[in-house]
Amino acid sequence: MSLKRLFAPEFRQQLIALTVACAFFMEMLDGSVIATALPQMAQSFHENAVNLSIGMSAYLLTLAIFIPSSGWIADRFGSKTIFLSAIAIFTVASVLCGISNTLFEFTAARIVQGVGGAMMVPVGRLVVLRSSDKRDLVNMMQFISTPGLIAPMLGPPVGGFITTFSSWRWIFFLNVPIGVLGLVLVMAFMVNHKIEERRSFDRLGFVLSGAGLASLLFGLDQLGRPSISPTFTVLLISCGVVVCGFAYLHLIRTEHPLLDLSLFRIQTFKISTLLAGTSFRIVIGTTPFLWPLLFQVGFGMSAFASGSLTIACAVGDFMTKFVSKRILQRFGFRQTLTINGVFCALAVAACALFSASTPVVVIAVVLFIIGCSRSVQFGSFNALTYGDVPQTRMSAASSLASTLQQLAFGVGVAYGALVLHLAALWNGRSGGFTVADFHLAFLATAALALFSAFSFTRLAPNAGAEASGHQPQEPSAPAVGYATRS
Repeated sequence: MSLKRLFAPEFRQQLIALTVACAFFMEMLDGSVIATALPQMAQSFHENAVNLSIGMSAYLLTLAIFIPSSGWIADRFGSKTIFLSAIAIFTVASVLCGISNTLFEFTAARIVQGVGGAMMVPVGRLVVLRSSDKRDLVNMMQFISTPGLIAPMLGPPVGGFITTFSSWRWIFFLNVPIGVLGLVLVMAFMVNHKIEERRSFDRLGFVLSGAGLASLLFGLDQLGRPSISPTFTVLLISCGVVVCGFAYLHLIRTEHPLLDLSLFRIQTFKISTLLAGTSFRIVIGTTPFLWPLLFQVGFGMSAFASGSLTIACAVGDFMTKFVSKRILQRFGFRQTLTINGVFCALAVAACALFSASTPVVVIAVVLFIIGCSRSVQFGSFNALTYGDVPQTRMSAASSLASTLQQLAFGVGVAYGALVLHLAALWNGRSGGFTVADFHLAFLATAALALFSAFSFTRLAPNAGAEASGHQPQEPSAPAVGYATRS
């Protein structure tokens, strides 16, 4: 490859996006493979496998506390500096997790890893946003959003393979070469963007948002993976909602808030991050929770066979990213997100037709179709999120969107667990699940996807036109502007 090609702006953009995507994949895969390794880890630590869930919860709570502050930190110290530090922290913490010999050591290492992960995702996305033109936004966001879809699908079979044929410690050691490569690429190709204006750090906003989100996410996490009493779980969720309410009142009143809620005045940002975007992210979090349970509990498959079957969805996710830009150029954000969203909802509803006698090939095809449609949907509204956001507010937008995304994925597992339990009650049982319960759960999930799809009809025909390249045939509505904080 020539030096001219190596340092061309287009290639630099792609390389930056690839670096960020690899970091995202490392972080997302790491979180999804641990669950399969818990029994082997429990033997190493001489602990009960249930007790090891504290390591997963500690990581989740650390993300909830530090993600909201990522934008301010990136503006203060530079996006390259923080992203570089985040990869280094995450990689070193991975080694510490791998050499842990006690539950205390492992939990402490996971907290450190959570600090790195909290900075890595939103700041990495910010780096891509600042280095990409609006016309390239769809391709770049599709590229970096793919790991978030594929990693949860690959996690269970990869974790099962590693723990079966090697040691659980390699789950963490495998992060080292990826992390080192990321460090080299960041140092070589990224620019250190800083904001010259010095804003004071919103300490009260940090405390309120961190405490509220941590309590809320921990409570929701326990709904899907109960290890504490239901009463305490409800109390955690209730406290989280109340504290988040106080955080909201503070954020809308302070001059320099940790999370800039005035971004919701931008219609495209509001729709793609609140009801429509959050609803679909919940669907993305719910289906990987329901599929393994259906295949293992309902159909009697092994954990490895079940995990391998979900790879069909990951294949669909990966393959569709190459055509998403063309789809958006042809139909625009409004038509794509509405029509494709309905198609995805119907595909999820088709899971309610699965039975133990359904051929594996048929199941794989349906999961592949879901992967294709959700890839288009997820990548499209991720690009739309930032389509009308000015460059000066990208860091604030990335922090707020990442916070809401983390909350939505946390709700995803809780929603899956809740609808599954409600389905069992509907079918006259208070314990244990049957295939009929999963059928109702998938229908409830499809209904949520359908709600998300129709929410996108509120977009203007020319919404995000600069990012999609679509020129609507009908008379365009006035361009949606954005308001700045007075």
